[in-house]
Amino acid sequence: MKVPKEKGVIKRTMQSSLVGLALLLAVFVLTCPRIGTAATAGEIDRDVNIALSKLYKTTPAAKKLSRIAKGILVFPGIIKGGFIVGGQYGEGALRVDGETTGYYNTVSASYGLQIGAQSFGYALFFIDEAGLKYLDKSEGWEIGVDPNVVMVDKGAARALSTTSAKSGIYVFFFNQKGLMADLSVAGSKITKIKPGK
Repeated sequence: MKVPKEKGVIKRTMQSSLVGLALLLAVFVLTCPRIGTAATAGEIDRDVNIALSKLYKTTPAAKKLSRIAKGILVFPGIIKGGFIVGGQYGEGALRVDGETTGYYNTVSASYGLQIGAQSFGYALFFIDEAGLKYLDKSEGWEIGVDPNVVMVDKGAARALSTTSAKSGIYVFFFNQKGLMADLSVAGSKITKIKPGK
């Protein structure tokens, strides 16, 4: 039976996409061994300390907000990759008054025109108790579905002050490496975890 030309093109395109996805996953497995196993509490705390230190050195607005924030949830190493279908994953810790009060992971999936891989980190600064309580009571919080989250880029960071930030949750990105663009946490699901010791 002869396959119409259009169907043959679609079939080859789908096969190429699947091969590309398999190659991308293989690269992730080989270059990011921690994806397969959860980090320990000590490893997460160490990475959070390093990430916050770097963030405060490069972004004075984050350092200022840390003084009034009721809590800071830090994901120091998010891995994002995609070939048509994409996803990202990372683990982090919530700090309240400088102490870790819980551990969380962040997961998201996407579909569309995308290819590549990157790593980055982000920190959520909870300015009021309402946002912190929402995180605590939710059984998996999807960012973008209450409470209000503000993405802080370099321009916004220059204008941000402790007097202008009265409520809500502010997100700072840091340590971006890789080929993908479009950093976003919208649609990410944040869930409490219990890492090993």
